[in-house]
Amino acid sequence: MLGFLKNFFDDNAKEIKKLQKVVDQINALEPEIKALTDDRLKAKTPEFKERLARGETLDDILPEAFAVVREASRRVLGMRHFDVQLIGGIVLHQGRIAEMKTGEGKTLVATLPAYLNALTGRGVHVITVNDYLATRDSEWMGRIYKFLGLSVGLIVHGQDYAQKKAAYNADIIYGTNNEFGFDYLRDNMALSKEQLVQRDLYYAIVDEVDSILIDEARTPLIISGQADKATDLYYVMAKIVPKLVKDEDYTVDEKAHIVTLTESGIAKAEKMLGVDNLYDDDKIELTHHLNQALKAHALMKRDRDYVVKDGEVIIVDEFTGRLMFGRRYSEGLHQAIEAKEGVKIERESQTLATITFQNYFRMYEKLAGMTGTAVTEEEEFRKIYGLDVVVIPTNKPMIRKDLPDAIYKTEAAKFRAVVEEIAERHAKGQPVLVGTISIEKSEELSQMLKRKGIKHNVLNAKYHEKEADIIAQAGRLGAVTIATNMAGRGTDILLGGNPEYLAHDEMRRIGKEPDEDPETFAQLVEKYKKITDEEHRKVVELGGLHIIGTERHESRRIDNQLRGRAGRQGDPGSTRFYISLEDDLMRLFGSDNISGLMDKLGMEEDVPIEHPIITRSIEAAQKRVENRNFDIRKHVLEYDDVMNKQREVIYEQRRRVLVGENLKETIIQMIETLIDGALDVYCNKGVHPEEWDLEGLLRYSEQLYLPHHDIKAADLEDMGRDEIKELLFERSVALYEAREKELGADTLREIERAVLLRVVDEKWMDHLDAMDQLRQGIGLRAYGQKDPLVEYKFEGYEMFQNMIFSIQEDVIRYIFRVSVVEQPAVQHHNVVENRYAEEEPRQPVRVGKKVGRNDPCPCGSGKKYKKCCGASTEGK
Repeated sequence: MLGFLKNFFDDNAKEIKKLQKVVDQINALEPEIKALTDDRLKAKTPEFKERLARGETLDDILPEAFAVVREASRRVLGMRHFDVQLIGGIVLHQGRIAEMKTGEGKTLVATLPAYLNALTGRGVHVITVNDYLATRDSEWMGRIYKFLGLSVGLIVHGQDYAQKKAAYNADIIYGTNNEFGFDYLRDNMALSKEQLVQRDLYYAIVDEVDSILIDEARTPLIISGQADKATDLYYVMAKIVPKLVKDEDYTVDEKAHIVTLTESGIAKAEKMLGVDNLYDDDKIELTHHLNQALKAHALMKRDRDYVVKDGEVIIVDEFTGRLMFGRRYSEGLHQAIEAKEGVKIERESQTLATITFQNYFRMYEKLAGMTGTAVTEEEEFRKIYGLDVVVIPTNKPMIRKDLPDAIYKTEAAKFRAVVEEIAERHAKGQPVLVGTISIEKSEELSQMLKRKGIKHNVLNAKYHEKEADIIAQAGRLGAVTIATNMAGRGTDILLGGNPEYLAHDEMRRIGKEPDEDPETFAQLVEKYKKITDEEHRKVVELGGLHIIGTERHESRRIDNQLRGRAGRQGDPGSTRFYISLEDDLMRLFGSDNISGLMDKLGMEEDVPIEHPIITRSIEAAQKRVENRNFDIRKHVLEYDDVMNKQREVIYEQRRRVLVGENLKETIIQMIETLIDGALDVYCNKGVHPEEWDLEGLLRYSEQLYLPHHDIKAADLEDMGRDEIKELLFERSVALYEAREKELGADTLREIERAVLLRVVDEKWMDHLDAMDQLRQGIGLRAYGQKDPLVEYKFEGYEMFQNMIFSIQEDVIRYIFRVSVVEQPAVQHHNVVENRYAEEEPRQPVRVGKKVGRNDPCPCGSGKKYKKCCGASTEGK
């Protein structure tokens, strides 16, 4: 009865019941589909496409299409989708998030909606967290699609335009979130339509959707070029800051991630810098540098927030523990850390293009995602992406035991207890997987295990392929594996070990790939299967994989991911978290009551406390942090939304120019807009005609749309405003027509296209910079009782309008004056992208003899090189 009532009020259970009816239809078709020959099964794809062309919808053909994919998978991969996987596939097709536990086969689930939606011919993007998983899945699942006559593309870092374009033209495209996002930005920096690679954004299935749409959503994607800013000040500040005393000269708020100078600190800094007042208007740069140096010194910790490797400061991602090569902290913080560590300071950069993941993914017509942990963030998925979460039941009942947290007074006592538990379970032969939240803690624990003589593997989320091999064997008898939270994500842990991975290893040792010698590979798999089956039986008897968490993460989701590594597909398993009152989460967000309670009980350092009250208070602390992080991401998004509207306008106009739209009408319209703007300034309607500045109007007109004209102010004195407009407009259009005759219509169209792209790019980069600066200072408006966001929207709109007007002025000035020279080779932007460690750094670009930055541009525009053709190659 209780179960009935629970299901009656449980929306998720109702949803599953509804979806089960569709699954029943798919299952009913199985005998009929099974009876088809391979050729008849393959012929289903053109048949489905024809039915869609005749007006049937994807929902109409869904049961049959899913039945076809299931049968193809059984024949090609030897894997038949479970009913719960079919439910997951329907949820993804509906544009929702399917929460499926670890080991439930999410990779296989994606083949169902990917195939169905690819039948439209518009391209389906399957997006995952790293190049290794994208490559693996595209090859592994690609066999199903290819069997059914669909093409598969792969987007990874380092491909050229031709490879990218071919991949995007496939029916189903696998790739990483970074690569899809950067390709979108690069397409909107392209200087010719041949450089465009992406088609329209139709349907995306995001694997590990919580990691991509939430954890990584705080950092926007940025493509940048170098700017000209001196670096000496960073070194000066790096010497001054260590002389300031914590709590006397500055205060640190770790929760809010803020450092503030006190009065005595300001006085000391002024004395050391030899200035009277740090807060004078002309000292803004000094103050900014001092604040960043202070932040680098007091808040940013080496081997936690960043590592120093080969003379470079590399950020460590707080969620994944991965090194983020090429990504840099903004606003000079990265340079301040470089100065603090005494390494070479890289020059500051100028943003050329940027977008947040939220705004990129919201451009897809239909978005879906899958992960083992999404329900705790459902509110954010719904509010930001309009996605709801459906929890898919497991194929077999979950029998994992989640033991209560063990809480210790000190971190040292906690680690001693962790090592004891590992030693105890290892002695019996039970496999243990230990999750840490940083590279530093992994290495600390590894040292302690070495001293105990316990053989183990350490994973830092640096080498995905190697990681997958190690994590796949983490379930072997007696295995001990230490991993940062995300290391090896996407790889199943089979109890007793994975015979295929072991066979792969052996093949590599003899220098062969499995497909070169499938017979030997099959024999090796068989040989290792005997070993792993025997180990599987022993491991199950010992209680399955035991998971130890050495710290609670600030997000419950990350903890649940770690737990989810045990107990897959009905396997036994157990989990326990070890916590100390010195952990960041407990120190910053846990209540002081716990510490007080432990003191009252007279707890000794090495005696743990296990109590539901404490576990509940930890979860309450995690909820507080999650809400705070949600607010931060929402805040980033609210500001980016302002930019996003502007970005859409600019990118859409740019795209139209790029694909060869005839710009003659646009140019004539621009001339008219500029004349109207000039009349508003020089011949304002609210001013008496005798007070009009006709000389000024003619000077302005000569600069832009009437070069070398012979109109005198006296000619305009007896005219009304409309007559003046008509005269200026007629004369400028006549000049424009003459220009078209002189250069030829086709040549002028080409010039217009090139000029418009160049000017738009230059102005847009400056605008991004200006908007960034506006955003830095806008928070201060709150002191004047004004809403910073409203002010940002208002001023941002005004700046955008000014930019559009400025673009029109520059374009018209060029069009009337540009001379034709031999066309240089198509230029590519020399850029840096902020990307993750698994993607190789780019090779340096070699260039020939340099033109000086302040020399006249060789293209003949009359502008300085740095402001003309050099604008897109600054920093080479």
